Amino acid sequence: MRNHTTELTRPDAGTTHRKLPLPALLALATAVFITSLTETLPAGLLPAMSADLGVSESATGQTVTVYAVGTALTAIPLTAATARWPRKRLLLTAMAGFAAANTVTAVSSDYSLTMAARFVAGVAAGLAWALLAGYARRMAPVHLQGRAIAIAMAGIPVALSLGVPAGTFLGKVLSWQAAFLAMTALTVLLLAWITAAVPDYPGQRQDDRTPVLRTLRIPGVTPVLFVTLVFVLAHTILYTFIATFLDRLGMGDSTDLVLLVFGAASLAGIWIVGAQINRRPRTLTLAGIVLVAVAAAVLAVLAGSPAMVYLAVTLWGLGWGGAPTLLQTAVGDAGKDSADAAQAMLVTLWNAAMAGGGVVGGLLLDRFGPASFPWSVLVLLGPVLLVVVAARTHGFPAERMSATS
Repeated sequence: MRNHTTELTRPDAGTTHRKLPLPALLALATAVFITSLTETLPAGLLPAMSADLGVSESATGQTVTVYAVGTALTAIPLTAATARWPRKRLLLTAMAGFAAANTVTAVSSDYSLTMAARFVAGVAAGLAWALLAGYARRMAPVHLQGRAIAIAMAGIPVALSLGVPAGTFLGKVLSWQAAFLAMTALTVLLLAWITAAVPDYPGQRQDDRTPVLRTLRIPGVTPVLFVTLVFVLAHTILYTFIATFLDRLGMGDSTDLVLLVFGAASLAGIWIVGAQINRRPRTLTLAGIVLVAVAAAVLAVLAGSPAMVYLAVTLWGLGWGGAPTLLQTAVGDAGKDSADAAQAMLVTLWNAAMAGGGVVGGLLLDRFGPASFPWSVLVLLGPVLLVVVAARTHGFPAERMSATS
């Protein structure tokens, strides 16, 4: 029987002595960029979208929520249902789903149809996110797998720091529909890029698969999933309402610049993680959590100074930028034979945390005001830090086993 662990932690035949396949990995990074930007793009286009759809801005904002719900509800069952599909065909199918969903969003003048299209985009994201980290691993030699995942995940901060402002600018200059059609055009180009540059790999054989719920019993998987849920929740509460928090400080006009600094620091964090993840995954994870906690503490007590705000955002970006790479690598290594199922669980919890961040942040805003956001981050990061410290044998080991074997 084929050993699926080997398939996920070692390179496929012929990759041992190769360098990283940058064209293929950059195609995956573009896929990550599209999934991240598709999710968050409405945030910068709410006034125009709500006017054309004939609903309130609050209702239009739910186009972001329904995307996350679509991902959270379908990532696990669809990953299981498509486990035997060839990986390239599955990736092309997922990205074609984005092209269709963004096109419908652009041409729709009906709120219900728009919400349905956004849900479909979330479903496509669930398929893509559960697939992409493992795809990047399989392209690379063992000692470069962490760097390969880091390159693929670089699409996240690029989307948040550059893609959202660019989409917002395009929406103002032309129309919000043009922003979504631009996403469709980019996705069509990516489909051709994937076809030409990304290698294909077989899916999982039926006798290699482990039931999804049994994956939770594998040592190390549950701690990684817990850290994912709570860490992402803490980050999302602050990130979702960063404009509101800055308004309170009189820095509302600087929101774009603050986000740009955050994105640049996130890219630096990804680069550091990609270079060191095989040798120091545990240290990097702990450092990331501590950096975000320090950033939250600075925002909680020293935010009266703009310079301190920019310092905090820089630390936040450095700590958060490598988190997707670290957590997806950790859950893949811990899951072993059930890595695909573990990745699907991580995707589900990640998006549940993103949806929950908006809800929890809204409750905090109504009850305690924006000053409560950094304090809530500190409260949530306490148990996250404790779990990482405790999971030293399984979940967050000092070194990646696949890198030393």
